[in-house]
Amino acid sequence: MKRHTLPIVLHNPKVLLIGGGPVALQKAQVMRRNAIDFDVVAAECTDAMSELVPEMHLRSVEPSDVEDYGIVIDATGNAEVTAMLLAQKRIQGFLLNVVDQPEQCDFFFAALIERGPIKVAVSSSGASPAIAQAIRDKIARVLPTTLAELGTKSMKERLAGVIRPKTLKAEACRQLGRVHLVGCGTGDVDLLTLKAYKLIHEADVVFVDHLVSDEIKALIPKATMVIHVGKRKGHHSIKQEKINELLIEYAQKGLEVARLKAGDPYIFGRGAEEASALVGVGIRVEVVPGISSAVAGPLAAGIAPTARGYAANLSIVSAHLRGNRINTEWIELLKLKNHTTIVLMGVSRAREIKKEALSIGVDGAMPCAVISNASRPEQQRFVTTLSHLPEVAADAPRPAIIVFGDVVNLHAVLPQYINEGTSYDQRIASGI
Repeated sequence: MKRHTLPIVLHNPKVLLIGGGPVALQKAQVMRRNAIDFDVVAAECTDAMSELVPEMHLRSVEPSDVEDYGIVIDATGNAEVTAMLLAQKRIQGFLLNVVDQPEQCDFFFAALIERGPIKVAVSSSGASPAIAQAIRDKIARVLPTTLAELGTKSMKERLAGVIRPKTLKAEACRQLGRVHLVGCGTGDVDLLTLKAYKLIHEADVVFVDHLVSDEIKALIPKATMVIHVGKRKGHHSIKQEKINELLIEYAQKGLEVARLKAGDPYIFGRGAEEASALVGVGIRVEVVPGISSAVAGPLAAGIAPTARGYAANLSIVSAHLRGNRINTEWIELLKLKNHTTIVLMGVSRAREIKKEALSIGVDGAMPCAVISNASRPEQQRFVTTLSHLPEVAADAPRPAIIVFGDVVNLHAVLPQYINEGTSYDQRIASGI
């Protein structure tokens, strides 16, 4: 049956609620939260209902009870009460809602989201309250609680004669917008967190790093706006400051933004810079962890960064500084016993690393490994020593990390991680 309905917001309605059971309690709770004036008549009631509405009339309903009301809610489930109300409605013309009998209703309760004076109502026109509730819950997860404060502020201004639609709309959009800094790990789709997977599918716009794998980028729905902001070595397509500005711009439009970052956003991923910029202008930010290549790379190559008898300590460092300068402050770590050092962004600096390490007395025979495309189908592992590192690094595909320490020797014992997308020929070529 087709129902022609129009959702409206009633201002100061006077309501009669008939019934004192659990269903009536739910309606009473909604009206009480929204400061609606209502009375209750019930032949019997639960303790919870009596506590919520102590002033109720505890008796059977009579036709005369509905005379002063424009809206009546029948939550009794009693066919005789419903028949009486339908007959009385023909005389008085009030609006009637008979719970769970949509064909007898003049209006329907909506699944309601309340943020102060801001209310979002979702209605199925009585077809399925469960569907309306599911949609409401989805919307509620997106709406910030701060909208209540904004709505209250706007109400006070309007009552004072101050109307600022453009300013308030901009502020509402800023509060509605949100940026998710999503760690996408080393590239294997199976290693994404469930939250990262969900956000990729639900975002309005996605910002993508260069190092995010094609397999993960393929998860982005075709209808989603995609903005590429990757920074390759020597080919910085967009400066970090501009990326920050773009994230702010799209969030202030009220959009859900997913910023896909290779690895983990906070491990040499400039996630902290982006989060700080967003928080600084009042944008909501969520940071979703990802598996850094510093952790997944050694594991994928059959190397345990810490293992009893090999290493009790672990350092993760970057060989790259702003302005394309090399960082060598960490090289002293290579002289520590029982220690593993994992170097990100250091393959192109292998010759300088070797020179500096040897100059301070690091043993040229120290085991090290270069791991390229960790966890991806094209993963490769190159085991060598500090002395031969530059030659090996020169031929290693990017992206890659370097592992220093005795733990590298574990590669002869431990299994390598196998990406299920890896072909048999690729596994043979990689020595897996």
